[in-house]
Amino acid sequence: MSASNGDAISIPHLLARNVAQHGNKAAYREKEFGIWQSWTWAQAAQEIDALALGFLTLGAAEGDHIAIIGRNRPALYWAMVAAQKCGCVPVPLYQDAAAEEIAYALDHCGARFAIAEDQEQVDKIADVREGLTGLEHIVYLDGRGLRKYDHAAMTSFADVQAAGHKSGLEAEMKARTDALTYDSKCVMLYTSGTTGRPKGVVLSNRNVIETSKNSAEFDSLRAGDEVLAYLPMAWVGDFIFSIGQAMWTGFCVNCPESADTMQTDLREIGPTYYFAPPRVFETQLTQVMIRMEDAGRFKKWLFDRAMALAKRVGPAMLDGKDVSGMDKLKYRLADWLVIGPLKNTLGLSRVRVGYTAGEAIGPEIFDFYRALGINLKQLYGQTEATVFITQQPDGEVRSDTVGVPSPGVEIRIADNGEVFYRSPGVFEEYYKNAESTASTKDAEGWVATGDAGFIEEDTGHLRIIDRAKDVGKMADGSLFAPKYVENKLKFYPNILEAVVFGADRDRCVAFINIDLTAVGNWAERNNIAYSSYQELSQHPQVLQTIQEHVSEVNRSVADDPMLAGCQVHRFLVLHKELDADDGEMTRTRKVRRKIVGEKFDDLIGALYSDASEIYTETEVTYEDGRKGKIKATLDLRDADVVPVETKVAA
Repeated sequence: MSASNGDAISIPHLLARNVAQHGNKAAYREKEFGIWQSWTWAQAAQEIDALALGFLTLGAAEGDHIAIIGRNRPALYWAMVAAQKCGCVPVPLYQDAAAEEIAYALDHCGARFAIAEDQEQVDKIADVREGLTGLEHIVYLDGRGLRKYDHAAMTSFADVQAAGHKSGLEAEMKARTDALTYDSKCVMLYTSGTTGRPKGVVLSNRNVIETSKNSAEFDSLRAGDEVLAYLPMAWVGDFIFSIGQAMWTGFCVNCPESADTMQTDLREIGPTYYFAPPRVFETQLTQVMIRMEDAGRFKKWLFDRAMALAKRVGPAMLDGKDVSGMDKLKYRLADWLVIGPLKNTLGLSRVRVGYTAGEAIGPEIFDFYRALGINLKQLYGQTEATVFITQQPDGEVRSDTVGVPSPGVEIRIADNGEVFYRSPGVFEEYYKNAESTASTKDAEGWVATGDAGFIEEDTGHLRIIDRAKDVGKMADGSLFAPKYVENKLKFYPNILEAVVFGADRDRCVAFINIDLTAVGNWAERNNIAYSSYQELSQHPQVLQTIQEHVSEVNRSVADDPMLAGCQVHRFLVLHKELDADDGEMTRTRKVRRKIVGEKFDDLIGALYSDASEIYTETEVTYEDGRKGKIKATLDLRDADVVPVETKVAA
């Protein structure tokens, strides 16, 4: 089936096709009060139509932007499709965004309507409502706590649907849906804003449908697949997985009850198609290792034996390579005793296609999951590409590359090493930002990724080195690639985040964030008392362990003559976690390197001095929006550094 055959020129058209072909099959599930609720494609279409008609009764005009704020819920996905059926453009926003961030997006896109999940989201909008001259009406899904609010410009989701049922505007809705073309706007998604204000990326039906079709065919996704929708709805990946690919293939989208129950819900659903950023896989592995540390001697021995065999045999079996009959027999036994139950506990027993992206994943972590027989692969993409730039084909999966160009994608490497691509997924424009659009996408459709990398001549696989703007030179002219070092540091379970500085300097220094779960468990097992993250982060034994990790990474970095100058000479463990609410990270958990450098310039200065400690005060933002200060005296540590000359001479 071709996306250009006339019956699939928009998401609403794909919905109609799915109703005709899969009408009685489950399209959406949501867990509520511990019970899974289910909607077929036919039922979902009825819900969407009622909501679209309700939007028309509110006065929604073609081209209007409708903001959607909340966690993954079927009703909010329906709101996106309902907006499209009215000729409007859905604009999903991050549910954990602060009121000021939401205000910027609502004002920038000029949203007339906002769909808010609950009281928390309504309150955020209410806090900034006076400055939003374009916002006319709020529709809320969960009315708890809102009974006494002024409802003059606020209506419940159910009431909007009820008004839609009685509206008699079906002909108008059909006319607007029929007017949609392959080049109509499908969605507007805001970038993470690593270097400044987020930009509104406009994607067309062509972008979304062509990319969904190509990626679904690449991995043989089908109507019987199951996906768990738990990542932010404002992220392009969730839009493609839960709207684009779901609509193209007809598979079922499952929404967990809450972030707290996600792991349990994952186990109950057992998705066949699964995406998670490296941080999720790292957290799961850390929890497994923590549990095994607490297990009895026999269970620990059995686990270690089974995993040693799995790491040697599992990936080869997954790739269809030759494995001896005895090893196959041993693996089946290990699968029955250890591997199978472990995959079930993780909720990954049925995964047929798994992906990770967003950051580099540690080889040990990547190999661990593939050893379990989970077909985990890497992809490389960005919002401006409608996700997919490269993917790893089955049988060509490696931890050090991000795969070959996705179907329909062309890649070239500029003279300065920056990666450029051209594809059917290339975005239409940055909304209200022609200058940035022109600097990112040229007249021939080539898009600058901002990443430095190269293509392996023998395999055709793309390897990403770092963000192009972050790759620089040390004072002596040697290469500075901070991400390379940071990823090596984050491979340790007790290091959550790392930020390396050193451009134009004579040596590198680093900030470290400890992983409270992993380090806290270690403290508990060793009877070490602590009252806060701050206290634990500065414990002498924690600092000593981190110092050993940094020294180990330095030895690894020194093995690469090009990057040997990036060894970390001094470091400190931060007294607080880097946080999106404090502006130090994006909502997709990417470090805002420039902002961190400016905010903690006193700490960087101390690391480049001879000081052994530094007193600092840091402003923090609490969950309720209040601000406060954290005061701390931080220990500054030296790490073992391998002399570059000695290493190169050897």
